[in-house]
Amino acid sequence: MRRVVTFILLTWPMWSHSQDRYPIDWEAVGEEALIHFTALLRTDTTNPPGNETAVATYLRDALAGDGIEGRLYALEPGRDNLVARVRGNGSKAPILVMGHTDVVGVQRENWSLEPFDAVQRDGYIYGRGTLDDKDSVTAGLMLLLMLERENIELERDVIFLAEAGEEGTPEVGVDFMVNEHWDEIAAEYCLAEGGGAVASEGTVRYVSIATTEKFPMRVRLLAEGTAGHGSVPRVDNAISALARAVSRLSDWQPPMRLNDTTRAYFERLATISSDEDARRYRALLDPAQQARIQQYLAVNEPHNYSLLRTGISPTILSGGFRRNVIPSEAEATLDIRALPDESPEDFYADMAAVINDPNVQVIPQPIYRPPGTPSPIDNEMFDVIQAVNMRLFPEAVTLPTMLTGATDMAQVRAVGVPCYGFGPVRYEEDLSSGGGAHGDDERIPEASLLGLIQFLWYTILGIATSS
Repeated sequence: MRRVVTFILLTWPMWSHSQDRYPIDWEAVGEEALIHFTALLRTDTTNPPGNETAVATYLRDALAGDGIEGRLYALEPGRDNLVARVRGNGSKAPILVMGHTDVVGVQRENWSLEPFDAVQRDGYIYGRGTLDDKDSVTAGLMLLLMLERENIELERDVIFLAEAGEEGTPEVGVDFMVNEHWDEIAAEYCLAEGGGAVASEGTVRYVSIATTEKFPMRVRLLAEGTAGHGSVPRVDNAISALARAVSRLSDWQPPMRLNDTTRAYFERLATISSDEDARRYRALLDPAQQARIQQYLAVNEPHNYSLLRTGISPTILSGGFRRNVIPSEAEATLDIRALPDESPEDFYADMAAVINDPNVQVIPQPIYRPPGTPSPIDNEMFDVIQAVNMRLFPEAVTLPTMLTGATDMAQVRAVGVPCYGFGPVRYEEDLSSGGGAHGDDERIPEASLLGLIQFLWYTILGIATSS
């Protein structure tokens, strides 16, 4: 199967040469991209501390070799962001392509190989950042180099932002660029990480394009009671109060709300699903069947269930210090992922009502990703993306997708720019077998790097040229 998908990715551009205004030597592009990708993967930009400047300067120098100026912007030393631009004729507003240069940490003892060695093995490239997000960074770099070398007649400027700090410290990255240097990256549309294609039995079945995302609302629950000896049970035991509060919130089902993205997602997903699954997805809007279907999804398809509502996951519990002492306090941390239109203040009030215990406080933590309006799926940008997907993968359906995680697109959407998340081809069996973003032995199929570049290339030609 992998050989078949590789064949699809590597041979499609060959027969398209006769149709393309700008024919590309894709074999040469793939070889050059692999050199850059390997160099980026071998640069440890684990956040914290980040050290993204090492990648930013590498990108700047690579672009300079073809006469493209890359400028560095840093809020803190060692945490540079890079901005580069290939100019068009200005008849249309720019398009922004983003990729973040930091990566999450690793537990080396859980990896089967060195996480920063960029090892090629069994048809994969292994390394921290292969999927999140140095593949996108490499694709953005190659896009600008190709646009410049081919002297593409652009109607729009194409801007590349390689941002620091996406993995938990956006204040040094996208926040800094949006708040302090917006004029350098202002655009009509944005493309970034967050989507991807899925192949099964040799064929790409669907391509997910992220058009919106949930935003994180972390909360502490603080339960208070009277301290005392464990031999004397108390009705105001703080640990018991906390346990009840967590249980009530876990059992609570906030209202289901579909938006344009999730409605289209389930409608289109039904077209490539088994008859039984398709009936479930189509019946989500039927009040008589909703409860039964949602319960099925909660047990069997938790990811799809999470798309229906704001979700709460208890992640940390703490309280007590000796087995024979009743503590005066106990606390829990909750990871809340909110629908884009959720009101945090109203949701916190609803939580307090569900807990219904004056001895338990709901203490909101700072929200570092803003909510934003879902990006349209009926505009020029999405039409181009769908057309490119159909050309690359004729048997696949394009699924508008709401991410349950958070990305730097949130800050760009919040200032009114529609953003669309794309990603590489992955094999269906890999989605549940490890090796994904943030996982041990993170890896990308070798051919997928070139496929990612091809997707970005044809999308930019479609949105930024007159042909």
